[in-house]
Amino acid sequence: MSRRKRAEKREILPDPKYGDILVSKFVNCVMKQGKKSTAEGILYDAIDIIARRTKLNGIDVFRKAVDNARPPVEVKSRRVGGSTYQVPVEVRTSRQQALAIRWLLNYARARQEHTMAANLASELIAAANGEGSTIKKREDTMKMAEANRAFAHFRW
Repeated sequence: MSRRKRAEKREILPDPKYGDILVSKFVNCVMKQGKKSTAEGILYDAIDIIARRTKLNGIDVFRKAVDNARPPVEVKSRRVGGSTYQVPVEVRTSRQQALAIRWLLNYARARQEHTMAANLASELIAAANGEGSTIKKREDTMKMAEANRAFAHFRW
């Protein structure tokens, strides 16, 4: 980490199809080895699959899934007097979004369906409905923070 100055946040342009910055960030996280058009294709196909399966607007289901996956608190390790405590801390909005996107993608990649678009669509639908592996991960994170609430006074 640089000691000189804080890194500047880059401005992310909205994606061309939906004009949404969240979709653009999601595409950038789906992308591997710089293949942005492939990543866009996967996400757009997933949104189309969602619209077909749920008979709802696919982009709204996508936004709801990301919102449902955001963790309000998490635990961070803090070393105090020779022992390490898991201290619960509130999560910044940008980190909440980043964690939600990361968890959704990791659990979508772990699914065993035919294509990545189908995997992603299934995980997004499950998260929008408040179920699935991503939501379980968020609940586990919140339970861990709740269990370690006694150490909240070690916050820095």
